[in-house]
Amino acid sequence: EDESEEEPKLKYERLSNGVTEILQKDAASCMTVHEKFLALGTHYGKVYLLDVQGNITQKFDVSPVKINQISLDESGEHMGVCSEDGKVQVFGLYSAEEFHETFDCPIKIVAVHPHFVRSHFKQFVTGGKKLLLYERGWMNRWKPSVLHEGEGNIRNVKWRGHLIAWANNMGVKILDMISKQRITNVPRDDISLRPDMYPCSLCWKDNLTLIIGWGNSVKICSVKERHASEMRDLPNRYVEIVFQFDTEFYISGLAPICDQLVILSYVKEISEKTEVECCARPRLDIVQPLPESCEEISSDALTVRGFQENECRDYHLEYSEGESLFYIISPRDVVVAKERDQDDHIEWLLEKKKYEEALMAAEISQKTIKKHKILDIGLAYINHLVEKGEYDLAARKCQKILGKNTELWEFEVYKFKEIGQLKAISRYLPRRDPVLKPLIYEMVLHEFLESDYEGFATLIKEWPGDLYNNTIIVQAVVDHLKKDPQNRTLLQTLAELYTYDQRYGRALEIYLTLRHKDVFQLIHKHNLFSSIKDKIVLLMDFDSEKAVDMLLDNEDKISIDRVVEELENRPELQHVYLHKLFKRDHHKGQRYHEKQISLYAEYDRPNLLPFLRDSTHCPLEKALEICQQRNFIEETVYLLSRMGNSRSALKMIMKELQDVDKAIEFAKEQDDGELWEDLILYSIDKPPFITGLLNNIGTHVDPILLIHRIKEGMEIPNLRDSLVKILQDYNLQILLREGCKKILVADSLSLLKKMHRTQMKGVLVDEENICESCLSPILPSDASKSFSVVVFHCRHMFHRECLPISNTVSSVQFCNICSAKHRGPGSAVLEMKK
Repeated sequence: EDESEEEPKLKYERLSNGVTEILQKDAASCMTVHEKFLALGTHYGKVYLLDVQGNITQKFDVSPVKINQISLDESGEHMGVCSEDGKVQVFGLYSAEEFHETFDCPIKIVAVHPHFVRSHFKQFVTGGKKLLLYERGWMNRWKPSVLHEGEGNIRNVKWRGHLIAWANNMGVKILDMISKQRITNVPRDDISLRPDMYPCSLCWKDNLTLIIGWGNSVKICSVKERHASEMRDLPNRYVEIVFQFDTEFYISGLAPICDQLVILSYVKEISEKTEVECCARPRLDIVQPLPESCEEISSDALTVRGFQENECRDYHLEYSEGESLFYIISPRDVVVAKERDQDDHIEWLLEKKKYEEALMAAEISQKTIKKHKILDIGLAYINHLVEKGEYDLAARKCQKILGKNTELWEFEVYKFKEIGQLKAISRYLPRRDPVLKPLIYEMVLHEFLESDYEGFATLIKEWPGDLYNNTIIVQAVVDHLKKDPQNRTLLQTLAELYTYDQRYGRALEIYLTLRHKDVFQLIHKHNLFSSIKDKIVLLMDFDSEKAVDMLLDNEDKISIDRVVEELENRPELQHVYLHKLFKRDHHKGQRYHEKQISLYAEYDRPNLLPFLRDSTHCPLEKALEICQQRNFIEETVYLLSRMGNSRSALKMIMKELQDVDKAIEFAKEQDDGELWEDLILYSIDKPPFITGLLNNIGTHVDPILLIHRIKEGMEIPNLRDSLVKILQDYNLQILLREGCKKILVADSLSLLKKMHRTQMKGVLVDEENICESCLSPILPSDASKSFSVVVFHCRHMFHRECLPISNTVSSVQFCNICSAKHRGPGSAVLEMKK
């Protein structure tokens, strides 16, 4: 089928049960729809009341001839019936109220007042050659009055609110029952059509909107209030045609649906066999009215019984406003059309194999759909994708559709296995909530193991180890390794399986063999230090930095001695370990410092001198011997100086290195006059050395000592610059001394003034103070007596008579407590007498 075919708007079903029984013996002539029941009139003069399923609830024998029209009020309690023999009956379905009248001509239409149930609205109209209004008046008598005549038979009438619309041979009229005025006349467009064969269809959309269909013309009329200024002798209402358009076929009925129209059309076509015009299946169209045209929304051809023999007048369209139900009545069939619900929409999508859209629609409307289940739609979708060969998409949809249903999951896995697509579903298998049987996961793993080692390794990494029987998978991998023992992927996967199975030792062996980066993580995570005591060399070969850090961080688990012992045959690795140990702590590996001298000399000379400087445990004689053997000048110089042999060290600098700057620096560090003397003696016959000394000696040794020893006539490079520098350095020293002297004098004067101000201040003496000698109050209890008190600047107080006699010649007394040995400011006496 065409994939672009639009979804129909309506669905159809025949009204069966009692209707089928009726139409086998009789033919339908008309029908009226109420929200509670249906009223069906037949050609044999019978009126049947039916429920919405078509079951007969009541039967009336009205006439021996055709029933032309049935009318119900809004309450559904009163019914009006007219027949071809001129009979008119209006009666209550649930009361004894009844009206009978027989006319001398066929009565085509009858319409009771919409509110006939109310006493003041006991009105109905009939239509034959005249349009008559019957009103119940005094003494319950019915009074007729002619509303219209003279324009042929009345063919149709519709009563809504206070407005009555009817159609005769000339056109459509509307009467306002309040003013009893006719407010419009809409003329018939195609007067060539016989009005009895192509009758007018009328339908009120609401109280003020009338829809007219006649022939192939549709008009939508709106009843409006006339402005007071326009009244004059005109009715207070008028009608405006708001939409008007023509249809392709002849109209048999009309009904509104939202802002659109449902049109029942009578169709004729040319027979391909006889080339004669014949009756075709009627059409039910939904159109969107436009001001001068219409847009077709949907169109359905209806296969009604006996459509080949029907005429335009044999079809009728009735509708139920509340439920959007449309009844297509023909002599031998009654078809019900209803708006398609979400179930119908989903059904259509499934028929068109639009499973994804159907699934989405079902999820959105899962609370309202009744016929379909989301799971059934989803399973159908998966099957459809599998049939199309879209295995990956089908497997991905399983996650959403199957959810936590383990039985369905397992069923789908076996289905994928049958078609050889286990790999496709492997990525989407649930791993937590729910968990499938271990056999399912093992089956998938075996599939990968047979054909895709990389995929197998990926699943082992991604899947938790408790999903499957680890022992079975390990054995399978071992069997495959017998065929390919060097396969890195299988070995690495086997190590991971051993890890899941807590066989860490075996996993560690494989990781070390493969030099895998996760080996250190495995050791830390599972505390495998006892397993690596004999594998330290392997770890160091793999990554010495990480290995050393790990070993040093876990000294409590693998001792320093054990590591050094294991690395005995690999001195280069031993050095890396001991060097990092020394960096962390200078004392932890002190017993190996002697060994480290040789290791540094062999593998890491740049760090030998820092090691010798920082270590306090290495034997200097051994170090000196090694350095002298290897002719390590700088290291030998350091060792000689550290052993107190500074003159030999200086001599080596001068002879071996011939670096006067280094020699001067060395002499400065040692700060030994004899070294300076040796340096001068060695340099006196070497002009470049003399230049270096002149440039740097000025602040440590008197330059005159050097200058006096220079031989006359010796050419010294840059002598002038050197002498200028000596003078500049001397001037700088003089300036510094003078500046320091000024600062010292100023500070001394400032402090002296401060001390003087402090000592000039008075000292409070009261009853709380005591004599530091006799420990009695310093002030007498009788203030009238004379007393003498000695107060020192240190705040110690004595009675004059209690103060010890000074042995010094000086008359100045000092506090015996705080200045027995350390006399200073503040200890002099302050005498107070009275």
